Amino acid sequence: MARFVALFAVMLTALFAAELTPHGQSAVVLPWTEALVRICAGLATLFDSHVEAVGRILSSTANGFAISIEAGCNGLEAAIVLIAAMLAFPAPVKHRAIGIVAGLCAVQALNVVRVISLFYLGQWSAAAFEWAHLYVWQALIMLDALVVWLLWIRMLPRSPSTPAPVLSSESGVTGRAMAP
Repeated sequence: MARFVALFAVMLTALFAAELTPHGQSAVVLPWTEALVRICAGLATLFDSHVEAVGRILSSTANGFAISIEAGCNGLEAAIVLIAAMLAFPAPVKHRAIGIVAGLCAVQALNVVRVISLFYLGQWSAAAFEWAHLYVWQALIMLDALVVWLLWIRMLPRSPSTPAPVLSSESGVTGRAMAP
């Protein structure tokens, strides 16, 4: 456990440091954020033709309301935490790669829902927008990353030295099989 915590801290520090560099900002953060805005606008236009995306801005041409997707709102921070946890956890490279790709998709899918919901919530109520933006969605995005990581751990193949769970048919109690 101590090894995982140490590796997680190192990975987290390295990934956040890379994100904050000028090259990280221009090569990853800005394109990622602009793609997120375009995806949100594309989905929103399926039911609202008054939505447009310009750079990091998602706006309504009907009423002029707009939101700017900034650092912390693009889902990258939750993705970085998830990636660091998956890289630090002892698992086969193939399973790490699959977990990272699936995890990024899960975090970003929820983040798209977040951005679109905040876009419409902001048009309805500034106070509700602020509360949902600062408290509800921040927690839900990080909770999403945690749940994805926990599900990923459960799906990892067990090593031969790790006993598999056994269900006793008589008592209905779950336990661990003893290794010979």
